[in-house]
Amino acid sequence: MSLEFLITSFIIVASPGTGALYTLAAGLSRGSRASVVAAFGCTLGCVPHMAAAILGLAALLHTSALAFETFKHLGVAYLLYMAWNTLRERGALSVAEETGARTDLQVTVEAVLINILNPKLSIFFLAFLPQFVSTDEAQPVPHMLMLSAVFMLMTFVVFAAYGLFAASVRDHVISRPRVMTWMRRTFAGAFAVLGAKLALTER
Repeated sequence: MSLEFLITSFIIVASPGTGALYTLAAGLSRGSRASVVAAFGCTLGCVPHMAAAILGLAALLHTSALAFETFKHLGVAYLLYMAWNTLRERGALSVAEETGARTDLQVTVEAVLINILNPKLSIFFLAFLPQFVSTDEAQPVPHMLMLSAVFMLMTFVVFAAYGLFAASVRDHVISRPRVMTWMRRTFAGAFAVLGAKLALTER
């Protein structure tokens, strides 16, 4: 495993995106446990994309306009749904004094869906992983699985760090209604912008 792979992976993981945004929102609204669960869910959401890339299925999204557009619009719809729910205090930034008010399963499912419903991830992994596997590799699949496992571990650690930081300032945020309202609108707007950005992406 090369240092180049580790550095590139870290830059990709640490860059702000829907998963990081959701994990931050979970930490702010429901505390440290929810933030770690959200990070775990976002990590699980990478599995189908990595599996598709390893099996070559992601090429379908790259070659089929219908498949890509269908998947893309599902992702856009879900991000807009997250934005609407956040504004209505029922989504990612719904505040609960009791951190167990929403189940771990609910948080995990939302986090998984956020990453699954993003066709660009499949295409990204299709282009990203093979670059770090030699063309004369005797067993390329195990090597790609190892790289994928490292990428997922890094995703979980970085996202959990984001979420735990957000959870550490949670009390300061939820005790100030104006700040919470501003944060809710900001997160809702961010989900909407990411949805719009996904809607405008091309294969």
